[in-house]
Amino acid sequence: DGPGEYTERLLDLLKKYDVTVTFFTTSVYPNYAELIKREAQEGHSVAIHTYSHDYKKIYASTTAFWNDFDAQQKVVVAQTGAETKLFRFPGGSSNTMSAATTGIMTTLSKQAAAKGLVYFDWNVASGDAGATTDSAAVLKNCKDGVQDKETSIILCHDVKKYTVDAMEQFLPWAVENGYTFLPLTADSPNAHHKINN
Repeated sequence: DGPGEYTERLLDLLKKYDVTVTFFTTSVYPNYAELIKREAQEGHSVAIHTYSHDYKKIYASTTAFWNDFDAQQKVVVAQTGAETKLFRFPGGSSNTMSAATTGIMTTLSKQAAAKGLVYFDWNVASGDAGATTDSAAVLKNCKDGVQDKETSIILCHDVKKYTVDAMEQFLPWAVENGYTFLPLTADSPNAHHKINN
């Protein structure tokens, strides 16, 4: 949901452990937009999450969704010099916040494919999207979540201090235990949720 106040610290940690990840960016904190450039320069994938992160506005119509998407794409291009084909739906493809507009998620997923875009969901939840604000819980959720999977896509938020705190322990643990971190690409294994609308 960044870049934001804690993104720079996270980037420093990722650099320390030689780890590359994917940032699903927003413009919720516009004063930190220049960190998108650093993300790209340091080998991370820069993807789109949303410009506004205003669910009611984004999911009011397909036009509203793509207008919001295009606004964030302009920010990404301004910072990196290139468009991205990768994104994550606000709330994930299985979200129920979009229910006021019947069938919008089904339509958006088809429109995304027609535009050559690739959306990602996740198969490991750190818990920082609302379940916890405790870094120890985030750490446990990440460790527990990856251990029974061949490929894990972990949902974490770089705008949450307790998540970045957890990464100080999770990153070295994962590296020491033989896990490989890769930034997402259009060809990466995915973890699509069941679309509910």
